[in-house]
Amino acid sequence: MPDALPVRPAHNATLLRGLRLDAHSLDLPDGEGQLGDRASHRALDAMLERWRHRMRRVGAPDPFGPDPSDGISREELDHALTEGTPEAAGLVHGVIEDYARTLAEVTRRFLTLPEWQGTDRITVGGGLRSARIGEVAIGRAAVLMRTAGSAVRLAPIRHHPDEAGLIGAAMLLPDAALAGRDAVLVADLGGTSFRGGVVLPRLGVSSDMSAAGVWRSRVWRHGDEEVERGPAVERLAVLLRGLAAEAREAGLHLAPAVAVGVPGVADADGRIERGAENLPGDWHDPAFRFPAELAALLPGFEVLMHNDAVAQALSESPHMREVPRWGVLTVGTGLGNVRFTTLALAR
Repeated sequence: MPDALPVRPAHNATLLRGLRLDAHSLDLPDGEGQLGDRASHRALDAMLERWRHRMRRVGAPDPFGPDPSDGISREELDHALTEGTPEAAGLVHGVIEDYARTLAEVTRRFLTLPEWQGTDRITVGGGLRSARIGEVAIGRAAVLMRTAGSAVRLAPIRHHPDEAGLIGAAMLLPDAALAGRDAVLVADLGGTSFRGGVVLPRLGVSSDMSAAGVWRSRVWRHGDEEVERGPAVERLAVLLRGLAAEAREAGLHLAPAVAVGVPGVADADGRIERGAENLPGDWHDPAFRFPAELAALLPGFEVLMHNDAVAQALSESPHMREVPRWGVLTVGTGLGNVRFTTLALAR
């Protein structure tokens, strides 16, 4: 069983490993919705459907047959782009161009917000970044912004999105919780799946955690099942207990806290105030404290919670020490957004 946590960390902290969290999960109203939704996974699926409809309307064969656009995987789109027929590749290029223009427009809007003033660099994460079409779309958006006169550099996040949220979550823990430990139990909760993992900080290799990596991970797709909040939290706990057992069996010494990235905005007491609509059940219940509920199912561990986009963004932080002000956008069911200011490290 882990030792007691020396220093109790705070949920939704604003000072994180040489960084000040200036803002996250900001709203950009756009009619009845949010402007960021125009750069979400659903938006890309809608762009694909529009291009397929144009092909069908003129009697041209649809390269993707009868399958619905939201059922076409990013891998299929990548294959069409690189190995498909010229028309299939051309259709995907049209989708990429539409999405890139939208991403550039949304990014420019974020840069007008007071909290994002003076931003020097932006990285883009989320599931889209794992596909080649996502990397190309981000690159095209970067070109559009640069040729329009913007000095802000836009680039894909370094880590695979399945790992970035886990690695960044481990960076939420204070140094005191990592002292003498070589592994951290973490989780990344999304609108369709819960992912748990064991991260190796590798502080002996690099004290800024730039060498951190995922040792093992497991995923449960709650979106494929009808499940309420209580059983969902229990399933997450079972997943994490299994990972903890594997880590101990391998001789790893786990930190005494579990770090979890959760969609939405939480307060310091662990209440999720907004933004968790896609999680199973009601996570906005004022009486619900997710960290306490999960900790009760993980004896001996504290649970530290922060926004999932913040956790993913932290995975980029060791590579941003020379960048004064930087932001991260994460493409998912919505568009997560995070802005940091780099602070001088204590010596």
